[in-house]
Amino acid sequence: MNKALAEIIAGVIPHKMTRNRWRGILRYGPVKALKLKLRMKRDHTPPKYYLAVCAIAKNEGPYFKEWIEWHRAHGVEKFYIYDNESTDCTQEVLTPYIESGLVEYISFPGYRKQLAAYDDCLEKHRLEARWIAFIDLDEFIVPMKDKTIPDFLSRFENFPAVEINWLIYGSGGAKKKLPGTMMDRFKCHSLPGNRLNRHVKSIVNPRRVFTMIGCHEAARISGYAADSHGNLITKHFREREPQQDIIRINHYAVRSFEEFLEKQNRGRASGTQKTVPIEYFAQYDLNDIKES
Repeated sequence: MNKALAEIIAGVIPHKMTRNRWRGILRYGPVKALKLKLRMKRDHTPPKYYLAVCAIAKNEGPYFKEWIEWHRAHGVEKFYIYDNESTDCTQEVLTPYIESGLVEYISFPGYRKQLAAYDDCLEKHRLEARWIAFIDLDEFIVPMKDKTIPDFLSRFENFPAVEINWLIYGSGGAKKKLPGTMMDRFKCHSLPGNRLNRHVKSIVNPRRVFTMIGCHEAARISGYAADSHGNLITKHFREREPQQDIIRINHYAVRSFEEFLEKQNRGRASGTQKTVPIEYFAQYDLNDIKES
């Protein structure tokens, strides 16, 4: 269905979560959605991987190694990486991971390609992974109570998706890009209850979702998504208090000011803005608490 028509039809639904779900279903296509629902009821192919990650990136080459190694150490078995016209060292950094089979690399040029990349990943890999996390290169999934992310997910087998809150990390006053990993360089974060931390990212059962709704939520085939405490989600994430005690996503939204300016210049793979506005730095440079 045409995206504009889907927006008009979904727009008449008053309940925000229901509206968003139908926005995703209509964008996917009602007939196509029905066929998928019937096919997923019949197909019981065992998944090859328990947990995979899908990400679209543009000129994030220097950050890939830390990001991949962190998530691999915490239970991710496969990475689907969509490269949105990178001109930096991305391919060079990813080559050993591609050759080992850990990373599937997809060149994905064009404008506003984030949702298209997510759609492509779901269509191609529904049966390959039990769970797929949709996150960015400045986001790290951090289990707080479990050793690994799969340990956490093992309690959510009956849900089509799990929504995990951000914890935003600021620049810590860093002006320049210095050596070291992001997690070592940036130790200051927002107050946990900051409204920006209400944002979520989703880990989905690809057999039980049609598509992603933006970069945060999934359009579910059946059932309710869960929050990190295992509660059914009946309110939009903007209306819920953030949870970071069981699991969280460390969101290094700005890094140093120099790195933020680099981000400004390269733009976003999502295409939501051709450049990242300078006001974004002031909004997300949150350094209320310093970790020891």
